[in-house]
Amino acid sequence: MTSAELAHPWWRTAVVYEVYLRSFADSDGDGIGDIGGLRARLPYLAELGVDALWITPWYPSPMADGGYDVSDYCGIDPRFGTLDDADALIEDAHRLGLRIITDLVPNHTSEQHPWFAAARAAGPGSPERARYFFRDGRAGGEQPPNDWISAFGGPAWTRVVGPDGIAEQWYLHTFAPEQPDLDWDHEGVRRDFDAIIRFWLDRGVDGLRIDAVPAMAKVPGLPDAGHAPGALFESSSWVDSPHWDVDSLHDVLRRWRRIGDAYPGDRVFVTEAVVNGPERLSRYVRPDEMHTTFNFDYLTCAWGPADLRRVVEETLTAMEPVGAPATWVLSSHDETRHVTRFGRADSRAATMGFDMAAAPADPALGLRRARAAALLTLALPGGTYLYQGEELGLPEVEDLPEEVLQDPTWERSGHTARGRDGCRVPLPWSGSAPPFGFTADRVRPWLPQPAEWAALTAEVQRADEGSTMSLYRAALRIRRSTAALRDAPLTWVDAGAGVLAFERGPSFRCLVNFGPAPVPLPADGSLLLASGPCDGDLPADTAAWVQRQE
Repeated sequence: MTSAELAHPWWRTAVVYEVYLRSFADSDGDGIGDIGGLRARLPYLAELGVDALWITPWYPSPMADGGYDVSDYCGIDPRFGTLDDADALIEDAHRLGLRIITDLVPNHTSEQHPWFAAARAAGPGSPERARYFFRDGRAGGEQPPNDWISAFGGPAWTRVVGPDGIAEQWYLHTFAPEQPDLDWDHEGVRRDFDAIIRFWLDRGVDGLRIDAVPAMAKVPGLPDAGHAPGALFESSSWVDSPHWDVDSLHDVLRRWRRIGDAYPGDRVFVTEAVVNGPERLSRYVRPDEMHTTFNFDYLTCAWGPADLRRVVEETLTAMEPVGAPATWVLSSHDETRHVTRFGRADSRAATMGFDMAAAPADPALGLRRARAAALLTLALPGGTYLYQGEELGLPEVEDLPEEVLQDPTWERSGHTARGRDGCRVPLPWSGSAPPFGFTADRVRPWLPQPAEWAALTAEVQRADEGSTMSLYRAALRIRRSTAALRDAPLTWVDAGAGVLAFERGPSFRCLVNFGPAPVPLPADGSLLLASGPCDGDLPADTAAWVQRQE
């Protein structure tokens, strides 16, 4: 590794593309995306200009939660391929200059994992049950052990029925009942995950994205959290929760960091942590813990200069003392696509798809703002995560038939929250009708695609210089070739009311016009790129990158 690479590891400024595998591309004609489909599209991603891919769980799974219920951490689900396919994907990606980050789900297993099957069979008080949180209920066993709630709605406890048909202990699941929580105070659990991490690092992955990290530790004794009846899982507002963001989980993160540091090649750990504010978030990326962490405050922020500037400032201020880079993300497989969100009067995001029933969106306004947000995001210091399809300007699919909904949120909420399926609809690659090249002709994808996506396929957009895909390709090309966007700090610039403007170094300026009327572009610079038509003035809901004269 060169001295430059040591001083500036790749992950500090990487643009990472999230691949929700079963919705990316299907190679075997079963209507479900797979490793073969991803391998075939690697040149598309390299040409787009991203640095790395984050692949959602590809492990064997009953799919109760889209693969985040894992039954074998060292295998590949047959629907996606084989371990040999995974090895070939990693090799192909590296040949194209792309790095691979895989998803690790340590808070919980599938209920079909051999560990949990053994725990259920072994009975109360057994060593097998000590890997999980089995507890006796209250009120003579009839009520859950405490008031903890599930992220998918309802209580976080399910009661076990023994082989004799008699109900006995309860087990904890922060998410769906099919996802029992592991007890991370159990040394056997820690040792097994040490081996799992080494298994994937040994196979050549460049990093691991750690799912739901704040759930991993619980306060001893499992005291009540004080949740009101019907409370939502609003972890970004919780303080001193007994089941979320508990300080002892950082011991595990330090343990994993030591494992990763023993490997060559600048491996990276990324955490998913929805916690109360940037300062709490920064604790996950202290120098001996994880390298980067998702920035949900930015993802959920409303479209507006004051709110966005506040989040950017708070994030950069919180990350500076720990020496970690900020990250920026607009959409993911868990959130409403930002093209739709930004087209609403209230453009804030709620987690886990709970904002799906909000007011209708203005699609043209949403796309205009989403394109501007892309330039804003890609100009900020640190790393960026793109969610598959955002480079095509895909909106949320809000009218999926109820009979196709698969997200556990739909059932757990009593059919009041449609969940996250609307952002997981398979990508449109080519052609004029579904399945748009995602799978074989006349095969139904696992979720139906809107017919109007014919105008948004990668094939159509490749030939259109004004398309959203062309905008992303141009922005990523400029970002990669502009040194200031890698290492120069951010300096705010006063460009008038309703305009968010900043510089990176002496010559690069980003401006976003949130106001209703056009504003003048700097007279001492040349336009590098704009998110929409721009002739001397910057229109409303439009962003521009300007090269200023030094």
